[in-house]
Amino acid sequence: MTAAGVLSSEMIRELVESKAVRLARPLGDSQLQPASLDLTVGARGWRVRASFLPSHARRLEDRLASLMMHEIDLTRPAVLERGCVYVVELAERLALPKDVSAAANPKSSTGRIDVFVRMVVDNGAAFDSATAGYSGPLYAEISPRTFSVIVREGSSLNQIRFKRGLCRIDDGTLRALHRSTPLIDGEADISGGVGIRARIAGTGVIGWRARRHAALIDVDRTAALSAGDYFEPIEAPASGFIILDPDEFYILASREFLSVPPDYAAEMTAIDPGLGEFRVHYAGFFDPGFGYGRGSRAVLEVRSHDAPFVLEDGQLVARLAYERMAARPAKLYGADAASHYQGQGLKLSKHFRD
Repeated sequence: MTAAGVLSSEMIRELVESKAVRLARPLGDSQLQPASLDLTVGARGWRVRASFLPSHARRLEDRLASLMMHEIDLTRPAVLERGCVYVVELAERLALPKDVSAAANPKSSTGRIDVFVRMVVDNGAAFDSATAGYSGPLYAEISPRTFSVIVREGSSLNQIRFKRGLCRIDDGTLRALHRSTPLIDGEADISGGVGIRARIAGTGVIGWRARRHAALIDVDRTAALSAGDYFEPIEAPASGFIILDPDEFYILASREFLSVPPDYAAEMTAIDPGLGEFRVHYAGFFDPGFGYGRGSRAVLEVRSHDAPFVLEDGQLVARLAYERMAARPAKLYGADAASHYQGQGLKLSKHFRD
């Protein structure tokens, strides 16, 4: 019997070879992560009036007819403006086996420049999800919130995981795992996942606040930008808290150092809205091996909602849910130089020079 769990990179390669995942170009090593596949932008996109889901009864292109403002040729670099909503076709298609489902999330580098990306499928009733056995095209809804960005065919903004059966482990199993292989440094608050808290106290810079009206960001250029042109540093406040302004974007870090053991993957999940009117962490996948043996902070992409909100040092902001791998990947996160965020502290996206 085939094991339940998140599919490893080797198993994803088998899906590609069997045409269950269909690519527009040969699979590159950089596209395949230990437990996920980077999705790539296709040749066409559309500026739309509003975010939408096709719903059970519609294909996405049928729904576009009433919401499209204009079509965009992505075979050439195109500017996606902040405050606007776009839909782009992705270069990949799925023809999944009946026992394999998929979930998507923005890439870390996408979330850290405040670009909100969600996968959409035909007849889909939820974002970032493809049900077991789904066969059809993939699309991405893209909404730059703070910075306007340049994208083109082949750009990669989100990633997809493939799952078989029930993967998430319960709290009892999670506690036992933490005792044998510590998942964070120190005592773990486990209730629907491992609690993650904001780091506000300390010395020096504890966060970054995005500057308004900054220049364009080309999503395909790495280490090309000066951080000071796009973000202003936040020094550790003597008060032990900061006030989040509505509609402003912040980069903060977790108090905890995280670890994802080789036989597990993890995903950051939102806390109960009753604990605070803010959103943390657009990009939520952590591959097997993230922080393993050394610990890495989680970088938090934070946005307050309708009112100014006080965020204190040590305040609970998210939970890290762990899922079993169906098989251990041969290469873990951090095993080569392509793992941009292994051992990270407070780190901006790869588009910025250190």
